[in-house]
Amino acid sequence: MTTTLRPTEPLQQNTDGTRSRAYAVRVNSRHVGSLVLATRSATQSRVGVIRDLWIDAPDRRRGRATVAALAAEEVLRSWGCTSVAVSVPADADPALRMARSLGYQETGRTMVKELPAGAPGLPAGSRSRPMTPDEFDDWLEPGIVEYAQRLVAPGMTPEQGLAASRAEHALMLPQGVDTPGTALVVLEGEEAGVLGTLWVGPCDLPGLGTVPYVWDVEVAAEHRGRGHGRTLMLLAEHAALASAARSLGLYVIEGNTPARRLYESLGYQDFAVKAVKALV
Repeated sequence: MTTTLRPTEPLQQNTDGTRSRAYAVRVNSRHVGSLVLATRSATQSRVGVIRDLWIDAPDRRRGRATVAALAAEEVLRSWGCTSVAVSVPADADPALRMARSLGYQETGRTMVKELPAGAPGLPAGSRSRPMTPDEFDDWLEPGIVEYAQRLVAPGMTPEQGLAASRAEHALMLPQGVDTPGTALVVLEGEEAGVLGTLWVGPCDLPGLGTVPYVWDVEVAAEHRGRGHGRTLMLLAEHAALASAARSLGLYVIEGNTPARRLYESLGYQDFAVKAVKALV
């Protein structure tokens, strides 16, 4: 029997410059599942994404998902993609094993915390305030450059990663410090000046909807190792609770053990595994 992908809709050329298309997974003429293929962004059109891969219960454990994923990679190659990214629920052990067997390399994890009813206490002497427009201008470019390094996928140049980072920041922070639904916070010391910065904004997470998300947290280099990272994360909870949210998400890069330990100690749990594969 042959497992194939059949389009269930026309190719969608989206207003943000991405493309996407839904497919049925079929064995001969029988429907056994579905998936969606997309490109990551207009500036990352060479990075494909496999989303919502689903195999109906009676057809699981027969290799259908593996063949469907390989067929999806062929479609993405035909779109000109040089790499493919996936996000797998952290508790989906069979899917994680399949991704690893197909050569996907973990790049990091989305973590989520269920927030308490009240805002957590802050260390004595902690002072925070909104970022000023001038501070935003100074903060933005280094943040774009740092994020660009994380966006570079197989087949992308550093210049393409920088363009993608610049475009995403412009999309997510169109009004700078006045962008609705966004908190840009500065942590100060009584005599030490700026200790660190924090950016919390909305993010869509499958199954949770739109939740506050820690897009960036940074402790000034000269003040690291003194617990200020934990204080900034507590301030992120304050920002999320101020918007009546019940969950708070973040992303931790694979191999960043100190950050992961901090987040786990604060009650964050793995939500999804991010992985990427070169399409050679």
